[in-house]
Amino acid sequence: MKIAMIGTRGVPANYGGFETCVEELGQRLVRMGHEVTVYCRKGYYKEQPPVYLGMSLVYLPNLKYKSLDTLSHTSLSMLHALVRPFDVLMVFNAANSPTLILPRLMRRKTAINTDGLEWKRGKWGNAAKRYYKFSEWLSTKFADRVVADSRGIQEYYRKTYGAESCFIAYGAYPGESREPDRIRQFGIERGGYFLQVTRFEPENNPLLTIQAYKRLRTDKKLVIVGASRYPGDYARKILSEAEGNSNIILPGAIYEKELLDEIWCNCFAYVHGNEVGGTNPALLQAMANGCFTLAIDVSFSRDVLGDCGLYFSKDAKSLADKMSWALYNDKSGALQGYGEMARERIKMSYSWDKVATDYEGLFRGLLKNKGSNGRIKND
Repeated sequence: MKIAMIGTRGVPANYGGFETCVEELGQRLVRMGHEVTVYCRKGYYKEQPPVYLGMSLVYLPNLKYKSLDTLSHTSLSMLHALVRPFDVLMVFNAANSPTLILPRLMRRKTAINTDGLEWKRGKWGNAAKRYYKFSEWLSTKFADRVVADSRGIQEYYRKTYGAESCFIAYGAYPGESREPDRIRQFGIERGGYFLQVTRFEPENNPLLTIQAYKRLRTDKKLVIVGASRYPGDYARKILSEAEGNSNIILPGAIYEKELLDEIWCNCFAYVHGNEVGGTNPALLQAMANGCFTLAIDVSFSRDVLGDCGLYFSKDAKSLADKMSWALYNDKSGALQGYGEMARERIKMSYSWDKVATDYEGLFRGLLKNKGSNGRIKND
């Protein structure tokens, strides 16, 4: 099959979850014998090789404005792809659903991974939130298949729009510590810090994590890896809350996989605070690296983590209590037991090889199983 992947910043992955998904999925589809083309945003890549891990890369311009960056590039990419002989157009992000109208009219096969509930994110104004809600609805009307990466998102689309979707989870790769000395550059050592990896946005709760940590009496440090692409009041509150405390370390965003693995594998405990979205990549990677995990108590967390960690309410005291529990039980072996269960859960349900096989099955289904109205029946 000839497959186009549209709607992300591109590969190599150097930003977020969708880009990682395209990189991991695309290279595996290539090894399965398929031709994969990834559309990349020209403004994000100084070096522009034509091929990466067997995937062909196409670089097109994007408007570097918060509200137009994604849609401007996806629109150009779709026009480019429609005049080429792709069998399947795989689109990422519900915000790109307006670009599905033309391939629908041209009877080209499309699928869209809608991601999470973007309209719930605090960084968007009312107009943007209304657009995201409209885009969700539109994706159910014009895509041949809607892909949900969590059961919670699948149920949301069923209840909200009466639309069935295809569940394909996100993936993670088992990590291990090979160069533990690398983390010393941040003033930390193995087992000596709580960790959170997230963007600095209100619904991800890094500020709550700092507030909870400051309630503890501990020599262990707190490391929050991340940043905000469009810094605002919330990011400034994080910096202000951490100011003056040398045990709170904010190294910024880190995209080097090997270094992130070292930071994950050597942490004392991982804090997951993301409230919205489907299957969160950082949570999966923490589990794959065997971290003892404290997760905010929402359905998306429970879908992924199950009984392989502990949960806290959206309250600094609740999180501080769970962090204190971890400190008290440090030498009991309980934390390691949770981490081992998490690793097993990843191997069973969230491996990238399984994800790639599921997507290949989806694409083959797009080409074979048409409904009577010409659309693919979601399941």
